[in-house]
Amino acid sequence: MIERIPDLVNADANLVRRGRYLSTTFLMEVGDQGYLVKIIEGRVVSVTPGPFVTPNYSFALRAPRDEWETFWTKLPPPGHNDIFALFKRGKLVIEGDLHPFMANLLYIKDVVAAPRKEAIGERSDAVLEEKEQ
Repeated sequence: MIERIPDLVNADANLVRRGRYLSTTFLMEVGDQGYLVKIIEGRVVSVTPGPFVTPNYSFALRAPRDEWETFWTKLPPPGHNDIFALFKRGKLVIEGDLHPFMANLLYIKDVVAAPRKEAIGERSDAVLEEKEQ
């Protein structure tokens, strides 16, 4: 799912425009698997899966796989709807140089949430069916 982030982000002109001043690489850990996400002027140019010997990144976002999978559903439940909700619950670790992260927070949040755009959303579909009945 994370491998689709470049296509999803780069297809969104408004998101690319919002990140146009950001060029960085950050580490995203999904459980035991790490990914280096390289951004140049708002475009995600690569998502490289690990393992890495000596990765070079500015900041890291680390959470268990099941937390990310719930986060990436179409309508995530409370506590999974935002990276700071994961952080508050102690499920997400944010570390490294926080300046590029915080200076481009809304952009980074949308990049990380990009897989929601094509999420199957079984849980959200079930919730919608309940509301319709």
